[in-house]
Amino acid sequence: MLTFLSFLASCNYASRSVCFLRGRKTSMLTRQVLSIRFLWAIGFLLLCAPIGANNPPDVPVADGGLGPCRADFTVKDEADKPIYDAKIGVVIKYGFFNKRKTELEVGTNSDGKARFTGLPNAPKLPLDFKIKSGTVSKSVTDDPSTNCNAVYDVTLSVH
Repeated sequence: MLTFLSFLASCNYASRSVCFLRGRKTSMLTRQVLSIRFLWAIGFLLLCAPIGANNPPDVPVADGGLGPCRADFTVKDEADKPIYDAKIGVVIKYGFFNKRKTELEVGTNSDGKARFTGLPNAPKLPLDFKIKSGTVSKSVTDDPSTNCNAVYDVTLSVH
């Protein structure tokens, strides 16, 4: 009751208009509301920070759509550091007299990883993957009929 009377004491009764609350109580109330909003914002940011920080980069995928097999690549340099955006390409020939072909190419992510999916499980010829970064290149041969889920660690080095 006493706080209510202190608010009335700051009103001007002669003007017969709306009584605006003035004085220390309103500034204190505003400071409390602002500090509570600030604490809520900080709490929300602290809760959301681990969600975005722990996500590893997505592995780029090229899908041939010709079968169930896949090939995973990790490309590194001589110092065993991953190479970003090393291009890995393959030409898949299939069909009658190998007249049809599908050309796939994918670049590696910041961890040096890339993946090919949808490779045929019984190609007539082994698949020849060409890995290139700058002026350095290397070739890897894979036969999906013997190794359907192949994993390759490729080191590119200048000779």
